[in-house]
Amino acid sequence: MAELRPNQEAKRAVINELVDKIKRAKAFVMVEYKGITVEADTKLRRAYREANIDYGVHKNTLMRIALAEAGYREDQADYDKFSQCLNGTTAIAFSYDDEIAPAKVTKENADKINVLKIKGGMMDGKFVDAATVESLAKIPSKPVLLGMLANVLNAPVQGLAIALKAVADKKEA
Repeated sequence: MAELRPNQEAKRAVINELVDKIKRAKAFVMVEYKGITVEADTKLRRAYREANIDYGVHKNTLMRIALAEAGYREDQADYDKFSQCLNGTTAIAFSYDDEIAPAKVTKENADKINVLKIKGGMMDGKFVDAATVESLAKIPSKPVLLGMLANVLNAPVQGLAIALKAVADKKEA
């Protein structure tokens, strides 16, 4: 783990903020953004903001230190996987209330902005690779899933109501 030199209060503040974000996050996604235009970055940031996702660019070294301080130690496999993703230009999208949102918004925008590359992420406290992030992005949103569940639960009751009405109509005739 990289050590901070004395009197680097600003870096310590960033690390403390990142540790807090990592601990609070239900999920986060790391992306490479090298070559993104200002216009595309503005649209990306707007999409994240609308989805209530905390997005920012952070120094890889500070993120490694924050991961270690958040409980991902250098002797753990997850730390090594995170560390391998933390090279080059790295931006991180944190979600504190929806596990799927950062994957979904990132994938949607990566398809539009060809320079965005998903590196990996975290879900339920565990490292997930880029392929997993892309798979998670295909899962319908929570409201859609709840609607699907409601339809599944409603179907048998609706079928029974239709059958009873048909029996009642037949008796009247």
